[in-house]
Amino acid sequence: MTDPTKSDLPIDLHLVDPEGRPARRLFRKRYLLVLLIPLFMFTGAVMGMYFQPPGLQKFYALTGLQPGAGSTSPIALPPDIDLPPKMAATLLPSDVVGLARVMPRGDVSVVAAPYGAGDARVAEVLVAVGDRVEKGAVLARLDNMAALNGAVLMAEANLAVREANLLQTRANVQASRDEAQAALDQAQATAVEAKATLLRGEDLFAKGVATQATLDAQRTAAEGAALAVTRAEATLRRFAAVALEEQPDVIVAKRNLDAAHADLARAKLDLARAEVVAPISGRILDIHATPGQRPPAQGIMDMGDTEQMMAEVEVWQDRISAVQPGQPVELAAAAIGTTLQGRVASIGLTVGRQGLISDDAAENKDARVIRVLVALDAASSQLAGRFTNLEVIARIDTQGRASNQAETAP
Repeated sequence: MTDPTKSDLPIDLHLVDPEGRPARRLFRKRYLLVLLIPLFMFTGAVMGMYFQPPGLQKFYALTGLQPGAGSTSPIALPPDIDLPPKMAATLLPSDVVGLARVMPRGDVSVVAAPYGAGDARVAEVLVAVGDRVEKGAVLARLDNMAALNGAVLMAEANLAVREANLLQTRANVQASRDEAQAALDQAQATAVEAKATLLRGEDLFAKGVATQATLDAQRTAAEGAALAVTRAEATLRRFAAVALEEQPDVIVAKRNLDAAHADLARAKLDLARAEVVAPISGRILDIHATPGQRPPAQGIMDMGDTEQMMAEVEVWQDRISAVQPGQPVELAAAAIGTTLQGRVASIGLTVGRQGLISDDAAENKDARVIRVLVALDAASSQLAGRFTNLEVIARIDTQGRASNQAETAP
């Protein structure tokens, strides 16, 4: 037989390797290695998408791409979120993660100076940071209180004058009515006497004792007495036609009294401009002004209802379809040292720009997000009450609502 290694054929079949091993076995190992290379690359890509090393995060930040956008449930996270190790270890592909801030129920209320306070300064602050106040409680006073209090005293004095004028008018009307009645009685008595005198005069004139002139004088006196009665009746009718409270003079005096009451009420409302009151029941979070300062544009102080703390989560618009009210939420922040628990309370109706961003200039600050409100439980609310506006990382368990409903179903 011919030695294969010393063959004169023009084609080298390489049936054996230089060490004497069969070439077919070496070919199989190389083929297996070619198949394993894509498998290793795919495994590395999946692990990189899931854990997102710093280099991959910078790549997404520079390119503006969103990892996992081609799938319905991406497992990658936005590049500006660094999950705590404990949260990252339990993260599921169905979870929705986003930046959030802790706030009181109804957000922070800014306590501003009263309307119409003008250039008044802060005279005194009656509360301190951390105090619990009820709605309507006086928090501070301005230095215009003395002038406004003087206006109230002036209005009260004017009211007293109007009240006295009303009493005087009532007394005058009653006296005029009594005088008219007395004048009528007197006129009637005079008319009776004049008529009796006329009858005697006519009798004497008929007997020829009295003259015609005397009779004419008696007739004139009787007619004058009758006219006096008519005039007295008209005067009395003017005061007796309506009740005392409906007399024109009394009505005018009462209207003046009403105007004085209105002036006093307006003066008291103006006095309220010197007091800063609490718009809600809650806790004082911060004070921006001290006595002697003009109330700043950002308000005199901030307050909020910290009895029920909330979290405002920014969820990327491509993940909002998985979020539903009632789903459990876990919130983590290094400042607290522990996680907070809550549930989705409501979902926003508008898509807006991302508001919670870091200082990295390469981040995508025009991301479109929807704001989701999360209500913290009692224990978490008590812990988070001292950290208003704290930035946290929220993880929404989109599978928790279905499991909870299944447990509570009869």
